[in-house]
Amino acid sequence: MWTQCAEPRPFAGRRLVCFPHAGGSPYFFRGWAKALPGFEVHTVCYPGRAERIAEPVATDLTAMAGAVAAALRPWRDGRPTVLFGHSMGAVVAYEVARALEEDGGDPGAVAHLVVSGARAPHLLRPDPDTAVTWDDAAVTRTLVELGGTDAELLANPAFVELVMPYIGADFRMLAAYGPRPGGTLRCPVTAVVGDRDPRVSRADAAAWRAETRGPFRFRTVCGDHFYLADAPPFALLDEAPADR
Repeated sequence: MWTQCAEPRPFAGRRLVCFPHAGGSPYFFRGWAKALPGFEVHTVCYPGRAERIAEPVATDLTAMAGAVAAALRPWRDGRPTVLFGHSMGAVVAYEVARALEEDGGDPGAVAHLVVSGARAPHLLRPDPDTAVTWDDAAVTRTLVELGGTDAELLANPAFVELVMPYIGADFRMLAAYGPRPGGTLRCPVTAVVGDRDPRVSRADAAAWRAETRGPFRFRTVCGDHFYLADAPPFALLDEAPADR
């Protein structure tokens, strides 16, 4: 199963699908359903972690996004679907949105794409030597820099042995990614970035404007790369952007 839904709400007006960051799991979004009563909240679970820890990790981001899109297609019941992705999850959500819009040319396949803490896809360049660039030491340094993982945990060999296989695989998968050629999205897009994000600048995030022909909105919020751990951008999910 690609998605989990802790609180099914068949009568909710909208559906929200959350895409975790590199090394993230569905647990990162626990509590979002209670904060968003108007949504039925689903969270994507990538292979190799949480309930899917026995599965091989994904190595191709675009292929994984295609599999997620295939899992979402049967949901087309008229309820608007909002996609929210953070960091690597923003790029996965973008590729899922592209796949859904390309499927039969349905312009309403995605009601709103919200991308958080991520460079625009056209700024990403595939690294031909990801295994060297993103060895375990480089991944650990980046995790400490981004602030999403307790440094004390990263010094615990048992913890590292458990999580590094899928965290490292996610970093290498993202580093190997390059956007597919093709058209831009038609859905509204909102890009969000923390004002103290050490890896994603305001310009990097604002560049998402080029990825859609629909309305676009850019917002800077207080915090670092993981600003949403303390202050999730719930208000931005409740309304689609109207400016361009």
